Amino acid sequence: MEVKLDKRYPLGATLGQAWTVLGDLRAVAACMPGAQITEQLDETHFKGTVKSKIGPAVMNFGGDVQLQGVDAQAMSLSLRAQGADKAGSSATMQLTAHLEKGDLPGTTVLVGRATVVVSGKLAQFGSRLLVPVSDALLQQFAGNFQAAALAVPLTAPADSTLGETTEMRMIQGGEAPGALVPRSTQAAPPPAAPVKELNALALVWTVLKNWLSGLFGRKP
Repeated sequence: MEVKLDKRYPLGATLGQAWTVLGDLRAVAACMPGAQITEQLDETHFKGTVKSKIGPAVMNFGGDVQLQGVDAQAMSLSLRAQGADKAGSSATMQLTAHLEKGDLPGTTVLVGRATVVVSGKLAQFGSRLLVPVSDALLQQFAGNFQAAALAVPLTAPADSTLGETTEMRMIQGGEAPGALVPRSTQAAPPPAAPVKELNALALVWTVLKNWLSGLFGRKP
């Protein structure tokens, strides 16, 4: 089963702060509840896990992540991830994300597009459940992303000249992902928070609350 997601999340952080996070795959993974990069195989290939907790049971998804492109000038990132668990569920995701200037000074919009293909037990839930659960999960991700971006020290030169002077190296011809901000003002990504299992029951409860709110909020 295939699910397509197209999201925009306003952030109360500058472009420079947000790009410091988006341009670092480990920092991005740390923002996703339950996700963690566990091993770097080479410059563009990584291994990772996602922990999901349903009641007392904990499921572990292991998989691979391929970093396909990092463009500092366009402030964009693209990757492909695939994984499976021992119970027979599997998922593949093609993701592109980029940053745009927000409507207010010092704000940013995180734009993400993803195509997710699931099989096994995950597919049995159907799009009616997977889509709202994915929405709730991405809302948590966006909140964590904003917190991580705000933890990056403000660097006015980087924010004002990022589109003009930032060194950009694409993953082409064997080149590694490039420096994400000018070397003279490069800020290290904030330390990753401890990984917590993704509580699926909490996500389902969020979806249920939203559904009930919409049901009883409708006009007769």
